[in-house]
Amino acid sequence: MANKPSIPKGTRDFGPVEMAKRNYIFDTIKSVYALYGFQQIETPAMETLHTLMGKYGEEGDQLLFKVLNSGDYLKKVSDDELKERNVLKLQTKLCEKGLRYDLTVPFARYVVMHRDELQLPFKRYQIQPVWRADRPQKGRYREFYQCDADVVGSDSLLNEVELMQIVDTVFTKFGVRVQIKINNRKILSGIAEVMGERDKIVDITVAIDKLDKIGLDNVNEELRNDGIPEEAISKLQPIIKLEGTNDEKLATISEVLKDSEIGLKGVEETKFILDELKKVGLNNEIQLDLTLARGLNYYTGAIFEVKALDTPMGSITGGGRYDNLTGIFGMPGLSGVGISFGADRIYDVLNALDLYPKETITGTQLLFINFGEKETEYCLPVVSKARKAGIRTEMFPDKSKMKKQMNYANAKGIPFVVLAGENEINEGKFTLKDMNSGEQKLVSADELIDIVKG
Repeated sequence: MANKPSIPKGTRDFGPVEMAKRNYIFDTIKSVYALYGFQQIETPAMETLHTLMGKYGEEGDQLLFKVLNSGDYLKKVSDDELKERNVLKLQTKLCEKGLRYDLTVPFARYVVMHRDELQLPFKRYQIQPVWRADRPQKGRYREFYQCDADVVGSDSLLNEVELMQIVDTVFTKFGVRVQIKINNRKILSGIAEVMGERDKIVDITVAIDKLDKIGLDNVNEELRNDGIPEEAISKLQPIIKLEGTNDEKLATISEVLKDSEIGLKGVEETKFILDELKKVGLNNEIQLDLTLARGLNYYTGAIFEVKALDTPMGSITGGGRYDNLTGIFGMPGLSGVGISFGADRIYDVLNALDLYPKETITGTQLLFINFGEKETEYCLPVVSKARKAGIRTEMFPDKSKMKKQMNYANAKGIPFVVLAGENEINEGKFTLKDMNSGEQKLVSADELIDIVKG
């Protein structure tokens, strides 16, 4: 007996209903991006490892899916190297490509390659799958879609303000209550500076970014393991536990960072963003969270993260400013800022809260029953007319038993069914059945279309 087929862990199939829901998510996000002047691009699923490696920190590099070279991928490897089993060394000879980890680094590569064609500032959006060799769990997949918007070629903090408005607008359209968290990597650098551990900024931010997942005690233990002295860890505690309004937190952290130039710059930038957002008004809360670090090394300014309030789920949107990212590809001095919607987690949130509008997941609206060749010939012109009127319409292809055809309509949730036999043909009419109420009416073709559309 053949083995039952399966799919890799951390991936999912999506049937027609799921795809209708996902397209609702993508279409909603696309429509908001378009409102703000963003244009769509796409990049390959695979990038060279030279493009990907070293951009996500050590942990991120370990989560990259590497792709074996095609053909005889062992031809450059000696027997001694195989016996040595040095994974990192072998990797450089066996793999030249990897699946993209996110959409931001490929976008930076795109900007550098196409710089002569771009009008700056360049506002792009991109909706494509990404892959991470992570341990699959609830809300975390190895293959998932991101819906990114980025602006490059502008230092203005108005870009950050607009991106927060985009986040607010998208989740308002979805009907999801969220909390938008904001921080600034310059503030975190300032905190490391006043702790006396400026060189340990990466270790500190990676550790405190895990606060929600592992708790304060484990964060402190991780800092100790990274060689951070107890005195420095003690200085961090009141900052991590800081509470109050955004303005109160800014005032307190300004005092803490009064001797750190970079820290005060981060406070200034954050205050500008928050003050401008007060003027435009948001439907959702935006909160300054000094423990928000986002572990990706390329963020240099404002950072953002969004969480749903009414169902347990990890971050469903994130992003930030990355002034030096394109410099890695030989194009220094080009500033960028972006956000990424996690479509798969948003999908799960909308499912959990039952927030999909009914019309977005309804498929066929009208089914014509097939009674035979003569009846089909009578119905086909009206089938065509209904489709031209924008009604999603099917003609059952086979002359099957009436019960089978009605079961088909019920299984697909089709709200209206048309029956046209000898009597209807003689009268030039159609019997229209409402599958929800069971009511039947004898109607003309035009009346049929008006009822279904109405």
